Amino acid sequence: MPASTPLAETGELVLGIESSCDDTAAAVVRGGRQVLSSVVRSQATLHAPFGGVVPEIAGRSHLRDIGPVIDQALAEAGVGLDDLDAIAVTVRPGLIGSLLVGLSAAKALAYARGLDLVGVHHIEAHAYAATMEHDVVFPAVALVVSGGHTALYRMENATTLELLGQTLDDAAGEAFDKVAQLLGLAYPGGPEIARTALAGNPAAIDFPRYRSKGEKASFSFSGLKTAVLYHLKGGDALAPTPAPADVEHKPDIAASFQAAAVDMLVRETIAAARRADIETVLVAGGVACNAELRRVMHERATADGIVATFPSPAYCSDNAAMIAGLGARRWRAGERAGWELDALAR
Repeated sequence: MPASTPLAETGELVLGIESSCDDTAAAVVRGGRQVLSSVVRSQATLHAPFGGVVPEIAGRSHLRDIGPVIDQALAEAGVGLDDLDAIAVTVRPGLIGSLLVGLSAAKALAYARGLDLVGVHHIEAHAYAATMEHDVVFPAVALVVSGGHTALYRMENATTLELLGQTLDDAAGEAFDKVAQLLGLAYPGGPEIARTALAGNPAAIDFPRYRSKGEKASFSFSGLKTAVLYHLKGGDALAPTPAPADVEHKPDIAASFQAAAVDMLVRETIAAARRADIETVLVAGGVACNAELRRVMHERATADGIVATFPSPAYCSDNAAMIAGLGARRWRAGERAGWELDALAR
């Protein structure tokens, strides 16, 4: 992640702590936008043998890493705890055991040093991430798309969100992971699908696209995931699933799956912006790193007179800079959390 951005040279100094899933992260941000440091310690290699996140492993890893990660973030920013105005921490949604590690660390530091504490919603922070590097014209429609979340929001400003619609079943990132597993690709699946798709034909297989009905935005990826499985079975639902080593034309399958997933994400987002007569679209979350999603979203948005804005890839995946940034804005607005602040899975 970039060490800093020149968008805010003064303002409150906030330490952000993020531990909602399988990344332990801490960052120091000034004025809600200037990133002085951002440290992310990934657990991907620990969970890779299982093809997904194991909550017990995630929680224990956070316990081991949270202290050193915070120390590194402070050192890289060149500040101490006594220089801070507040500590912002993710409190929801996420794995409850993982969230409690970050929250406990934040409470302990805030109590020991007499610092204000601010609880931050992980999904709202993802949406806010796009505003840290760009001057955004509001209102905006924000698509937050990751391994655990796929939802659309109306943003009246950088801190006020209204849910417009969400997935009815699987998150887009979860579908990428499961399809990658079927193809024998490494975990996490999103980057592997994208790399494999580069050598494939996105029109080789016409996988189905879910379409929302009426004025309510929604997504669905379970049907697409099942369609890939049935394709691998040769169209026979009762046939055995082939071993990944026996799957042919993997690049075409990956490219066709990715094209269908991207098409659904872009279509629903642009349609929501049109219905609301909004000319700004923000896209954030881990799947927002996907180059094809970025290309297609920019292309279709521009054709409709809409400006599509993405954070830098490092700000798309889980990080604490977005937590500190949004936390700073909420602290500035007078929000303070009490010691009864608790973590919530949803």
